[in-house]
Amino acid sequence: KLPLTVEEIMNFGESNRALNFGESNRELFIKSSTYSVIPISVTEMGLTISWIFSSDPKSISFSVVYQESEDTPLDQCKVLIPMTRCNSHKETIRGQVKVRNAGIYTLIFDNTFSRFISKRVFYHLAVERPVIYDGSDFP
Repeated sequence: KLPLTVEEIMNFGESNRALNFGESNRELFIKSSTYSVIPISVTEMGLTISWIFSSDPKSISFSVVYQESEDTPLDQCKVLIPMTRCNSHKETIRGQVKVRNAGIYTLIFDNTFSRFISKRVFYHLAVERPVIYDGSDFP
């Protein structure tokens, strides 16, 4: 699966700014004992990648890893958010990472702990550029 680009995420839907569940919601179906990844290819530093997600039924594990390029071996990937079991069936999970280096930021939804129950994950992504204040409106 090709990584998403920043532009594709920005075009997810018009409700991007508010980061709320709307038509731009995406859905993943994750079978029991498997996981699903969303790679995001970033070339621009200083961006913030934000997400919200919920799962049905029951919990899902979530992690974010950084890879310099597609050729970087997996053991050289940097774990930005360690694998965490989320009660996303009870509450919406929100989070973000700041892009410090160009590369591939991968969101991982892990259902390998579940032997029988497949999960649906509803998610929304947004990318924000930093607001740079240049002092031009100062009298």
